[in-house]
This record gives sequence, structure tokens and C-alpha cells, in this order.
Amino acid sequence: MSANREIHLASRPQGWPTADNFRLVETEVPTPGPGQLVVRNRFMSVDPYMRGRMNDVKSYVPPFALDAPLDGGAVGEVVAADAEGFAPGDVVLHGLGWREYALVDARGARKVDPDLAPVTAYLGVLGMTGLTAYAGLLDVAAMKPGETVFVSGAAGAVGSMVGQIAKLRGAARVVGSAGSAAKVERLRALGFDAAFDYHDGPVRDQLRAAAPDGVDVYFDNVGGEHLEAAIGAMNLHGRAAVCGMIAQYNATEPPAAPRNLALLIGKRLTLRGFMVGDHGHLREQFVQEMAGWLRDGRISYDETVVDGIERAPEAFLGLLRGENLGKMLVRL
Repeated sequence: MSANREIHLASRPQGWPTADNFRLVETEVPTPGPGQLVVRNRFMSVDPYMRGRMNDVKSYVPPFALDAPLDGGAVGEVVAADAEGFAPGDVVLHGLGWREYALVDARGARKVDPDLAPVTAYLGVLGMTGLTAYAGLLDVAAMKPGETVFVSGAAGAVGSMVGQIAKLRGAARVVGSAGSAAKVERLRALGFDAAFDYHDGPVRDQLRAAAPDGVDVYFDNVGGEHLEAAIGAMNLHGRAAVCGMIAQYNATEPPAAPRNLALLIGKRLTLRGFMVGDHGHLREQFVQEMAGWLRDGRISYDETVVDGIERAPEAFLGLLRGENLGKMLVRL
């Protein structure tokens, strides 16, 4: 085995992160103890929630430690094992990305079948990303056939899945917002009934044009102006599944919007935040249904791949700037 390289958090960002907040560190390849595996990571995920973990604040998950490797979803090959049920050559999914070799507790690793789907799918459409979309739309927001669905950040890994699942489950109209003309075209190709570039004008006006009969379900990945516009467009008893608010992750001042929260009363709206970890009971159902859609060619997914552990910070910063189409991955 060669030396191991890891990305450490060198300092906590103030506002937008920069390359100086990260450090590439060379370490020794670990040796497994009882119940452990050494995994040569092949792909790792970068995700918007990681920005919050860079702040030293109390949250639903502990913050990243300074001068230590970050972590996140990764898939790789077992190269050494001292754990029952695992052997060199197994391909596993685990939570210790941001490093080339990971020392993984076997209880935190799950074998995946590279013959069933490309290994990257287990970080995206068949993994946490897909389950987030599925659970948020169908369980949290309880979308029903015939409803109108609005998705913000719709060209991202989660948003693109939400729109397609909504159509497959009988939504009458699905509208998405994205950050470029190319992304808008991609959403239309994926089956969205309407899509718009939020740079082209006020979200409120563009949403009104795209969903003239109002919105029943809003899947929020952005927050801010998008959430305010969605509240204004919602029909009676509308529901919002609040997955993320990337528009304010790097803000240094409190956001001004949404300013129309009083509409929740008269419209009897439900705005519900959720964590995918609370919906593990849906995993088997989700995998079965999603695998069928993939097998039948009824759902598509996009990936943006950056090569090299040394470019992981660049991939993460690009994600925050919206440079990805679909899932942002780093190939190690």
C-alpha cells in the first residue's frame, strides 16, 4: 500500500469557504484491528450539509474537528479486514470520505453489489440522495396524485430525483428552478413540466407563470427568496418539505426572507423540516421501487465528477457555487 492522503479542516470559514480552510495531509495507511476494515476509497461525496458542520455550533450532528479529516459518504474496496463477513475485494459504502484509505468499523460499512448498479449510484440515486428525495416528497410532504409540485435547486442531486419521482407517482405538474439555462433545459429533458432560471427575474413572478394554478407541494433545497415565493404560491393545505437552505449557508447576516410567514395561518400550510436518517423504515421500499425505475429506464440521474483527493475542496466549493449538474463526486 502507498501512503494515505487526507483532507483536513485547517480553519473554520467565515462566510464563504475558501481553499485556505482545507489542508492536504499525508499519513500512513492504517492497519485494521478487531472488527475493522481498511477501505481504499474510490469515490466520495460532497454535500451541502457539510458546510454547516464546518461551524463550531450546536447542531443535529457534531461539527468537523480542526486539524482532522472531514468525513462523508464514500464507496470503496476492502483491502484488509479483521471482521466477520468481510473480505478483501468487497465493495462497501461507508461514512469516512475525504481520505484515500479509511479505517472503518465494520458495523458502519454496508456491502454493495457493483454488478447491480455503478458504484457511484450508491452515493446518489440508490443512496442517501435518492432516499432523501423519496422520503421528503412522499412521506414528509405526502404528495398525492394530481397535485402540483415545485422543487428548488432542481438540477441538483436531490432536486432532480424529486421531480422525476413526483411525475412517476402521478403529479399533475412539476416545476423546477435552477441556476443556468443549460440546467433548465436538462430539467425539461428529465420530464419537468416547467422550469426557470432564478437569475432571470424574481422567483415569485417566474413561479406564478410556471404554476398559474398554485402549488400544493414545495420541496425546498434553497430557502430565502424561493421559500417566500413558494409560500405565496401555495394552495390551501399546501405542504413544504424543507430539506436544505443553501441560499443562506454562507450568510454572515440573518436572512430577510421569508417575510410572508403569516400566510401559513390563513392557508393552513405545513412547513416541515426533515432529516433522511429519520426515514430508514422506507429504505427497503425505496430501493425496490427506485431499482425498478432504473432498470426500466424511467428515471435518469446526472453526476459531476472531479478527479483526485487534492481537488476535493475544489469540488465542494464548486457545489456551493452551483457548478454541479446532479450529484457532485470526487474520484480518488
